[in-house]
Amino acid sequence: MHTTLAFRLSGLVRLAAAAVGVAALWANFEYVLGFSTFATLNYFSYFTQQSNMANVAVLAISGVLTVRGRSDPPWFAAVHALVSCYVIVSGVVFAVIVSQSASHHYSLAFPPSSQVLHFWLAGYVLVDWVVAPGRTPVRWRTLWLVLLYPLAWGWFTLARGREVRWYPYFFLDPAQVSAAQFRLYNGLVLAIVVGVLAALIGLSHLRPGPGRLRVRPFRGSGQGVGVGDDPAPGVGVGDDPAPGVGVGDAVDGTRSK
Repeated sequence: MHTTLAFRLSGLVRLAAAAVGVAALWANFEYVLGFSTFATLNYFSYFTQQSNMANVAVLAISGVLTVRGRSDPPWFAAVHALVSCYVIVSGVVFAVIVSQSASHHYSLAFPPSSQVLHFWLAGYVLVDWVVAPGRTPVRWRTLWLVLLYPLAWGWFTLARGREVRWYPYFFLDPAQVSAAQFRLYNGLVLAIVVGVLAALIGLSHLRPGPGRLRVRPFRGSGQGVGVGDDPAPGVGVGDDPAPGVGVGDAVDGTRSK
């Protein structure tokens, strides 16, 4: 169990970010209600909205765990990485859409709620992933899962688009892009998704810097084990130095969830 003030404060910041996400989603929903062409299902079909709703849940759960002194368990660390990846990619893709909007003869409005969802929260989850203490290393095999959701979302979006004649992004609309452009744009997006998650996984395995996190030693034991320290020769971050001892647990203590 982590007991440093910085670790617990990072949990409070995640809870605050989750609250900001809820407020931004609600404000953005109210904003689009004012459009005559608004359709509720269209709103919830955007990749940005779906990824940010998942992000709110992940930040809330991770925030509660962190405030209670616990790191994300390995399975949830993988979920955290995947959702963070999708939120970051949403921001990157939206920036590309903005840059291409003039050439495709449409304009985009930028209400504050949209800026928060696409840029501020995307920037926050990246900074949080890089600097927050006590990050649980994510298994590299998680990389194989990253395209499942984007591919399923894309299949649904294309099938529905043919029925309702509406697509959330120009690079999915056959009326706006050629077949070659469709393959190019979507191939680039999928490559960015894989690249971002690979970077997040790699960052999760980096050792902390000079101010590395330490934990309260278990009563009666010697010294605490810090994330990034070698509790025993040949033992690395993410390994179990002894049966029942996890990274961030004190030697001779019980495993924390």
